[in-house]
Amino acid sequence: MKNPHIVILGAGYGGIMTAVKLQKSIGINEADITLVNKNDYHYQTTWLHENAAGTLHQDRTRISIKDIVNLNRVRFVQDNVLNIKPDEKKVKLANGDLHYDVLVIGLGFEAATFGIPGLEEHAFTIGDINSARLIRDHLEYNFARYHNEEPKNQARINIVVGGGGFTGVEFLGEIANRVPALCEEYDIDKHLVRIINIEGSPTVLPGFDPQLVEYAMNSLESRGVEFVTGALLKECTADKVTYEKDGRLVEIPTMTTIWAAGVKANSIVENSGFITNRGKVEVRKDMRTPDYDDVFVIGDCALIMNPETGRPFPPTAQIAIQQSTTVAHNVKALINEKELEEFTPKLLGTIASLGHNDGIAVLFNQYKLFGWKATFMKKMSDNRYLLKLGGPSLLMKKGKFNIFY
Repeated sequence: MKNPHIVILGAGYGGIMTAVKLQKSIGINEADITLVNKNDYHYQTTWLHENAAGTLHQDRTRISIKDIVNLNRVRFVQDNVLNIKPDEKKVKLANGDLHYDVLVIGLGFEAATFGIPGLEEHAFTIGDINSARLIRDHLEYNFARYHNEEPKNQARINIVVGGGGFTGVEFLGEIANRVPALCEEYDIDKHLVRIINIEGSPTVLPGFDPQLVEYAMNSLESRGVEFVTGALLKECTADKVTYEKDGRLVEIPTMTTIWAAGVKANSIVENSGFITNRGKVEVRKDMRTPDYDDVFVIGDCALIMNPETGRPFPPTAQIAIQQSTTVAHNVKALINEKELEEFTPKLLGTIASLGHNDGIAVLFNQYKLFGWKATFMKKMSDNRYLLKLGGPSLLMKKGKFNIFY
């Protein structure tokens, strides 16, 4: 009798951890497992802001799939997913089709530009390794060009970040640390460089502890970041952005606009005909889609409501990793006709870095940390994930051990 075929789409936090757990828990005669990903590596999404600023090389952030997945147990297919046909139990890839008995969708996110004119054409996003590397190279190019033009073009050294959520704020912390080194390398007075954050809410990090938000803003402002809150970005061109605040339009000359104000689930999910809510699948308690018993959804593509707040849980790496435990268990239970378990998020804390030696954190919804203590917890959290993913060898190869600097 043929083994059931388990197909996992995407090697983000949820997908790769599900694959690692299944290769350990499912016997070779119990099921066949296939992992599909467009790259031959997994990457730490929560480190991309460092790659984009140029404070961490991308080779530290990406992890070869063959180093963490047992290719004798899991078949790896490097390809692009084009569409899913759940009624046919088929995944259409750029280079062929895959048929499945059980499907796990972990296809990640896309940038949401909300129809703002020019953003898609002219703004950068911190979405993957290549987009982060592009930002780093673009920044260096513009700093290098600054002294090679007459008259000097201020737009080359104005950096605008749209969005004051976690991605935006963490990138601000890294670029604020990077600018002095760039200025020294390219002989630019660092006081000429502007780093401007535009946020639509009255404050950055909306919903976060106000005391920690104030600390974060003070820390970043002391390093030259300018905050424009309660402002809406109206247009982005190749050499300027326009925002509206208090009914007035303001232009900022810039050749570097980083858009970090919104993401949405991979559009493949909605385009494949699944029942969605704001582009995501509002999964059942066992992480399956509401309309198909053989399809699980994980990470950014899954919507889980928080009954206490009436709002969705944020699609964080922490929750995706927790989901992988439930999904791996339930996939095994499904093929063995056993009882499936419910997923219950456990929010252990929220940490935001403000550069390599500063940060803010709330642990267990009660303990507030500032400065190096938050940085310590951030790096310990990163190292813990590496240990769970690939054991001590991966931790020693990719871990962050510069705890106090």
